[in-house]
Amino acid sequence: MDKRVKILGVQVDAVTMAQAVERVESLIAAGEPSMVATANAEMLLNATHDDELKRILNAASLVVPDGAGTVWAARHLGKSMPERVAGFDLVQELMKVAPSKGWRFFLFGAAPGIADKAKAKAEVLYPGIQIAGTRNGYFKPADEPDIIAQIKASRADILLAALGVPKQEKWLAKYKDELNIPVSIGVGGTFDVMAGVVKRAPLWMQRARLEWLFRAMLQPSRAGRLLALPKFVLKVHKQKTEPNS
Repeated sequence: MDKRVKILGVQVDAVTMAQAVERVESLIAAGEPSMVATANAEMLLNATHDDELKRILNAASLVVPDGAGTVWAARHLGKSMPERVAGFDLVQELMKVAPSKGWRFFLFGAAPGIADKAKAKAEVLYPGIQIAGTRNGYFKPADEPDIIAQIKASRADILLAALGVPKQEKWLAKYKDELNIPVSIGVGGTFDVMAGVVKRAPLWMQRARLEWLFRAMLQPSRAGRLLALPKFVLKVHKQKTEPNS
């Protein structure tokens, strides 16, 4: 078991990308339903006032440091956090090795047609990949039994849910055991990027830890969410000065 770092009450795994992929592989081999969470600063901040989300994250089998803010927080607290493990990149790494492992995916979420485009993109990028099914993220509670039946029938090894935070984490936690999928991951906007609907920041911005700024420039509607960043920094600093907080 790799070390975990407690950030604002959430235990985040101090893993590299390679270690995260290995962990997912071991979870699939174990065959028990499990959850993987991708914790960025916004999610960690949400968990400070959403006890249900915090419980779900702390019960997850793997919580990767998704975002420069999470890596910064761990290091600011004097803990080791080797690198950022972005949710989008983790999905790509899993898809890359999937054909040789025989893993099957189910893509659930995003707007109508987006998961299908993401599936088509994956089939081009990763020849031999098995996408066992897709379903958009627009549904009513009455639709859930059919969605659950569809996912179960797919016999997927990995369920990717793009419903947004914290809806995707809460939905997966609620139905994890019923779905009986070895690994479920909340993946936010991953399908939108794969489908080409949303651009990802240039590599230099990713390396400079400025991907959050690129997203704000591209989607002005997200600008308000950037106000969470100073709050996150202040809360992490408070945790550092008050270790028992």
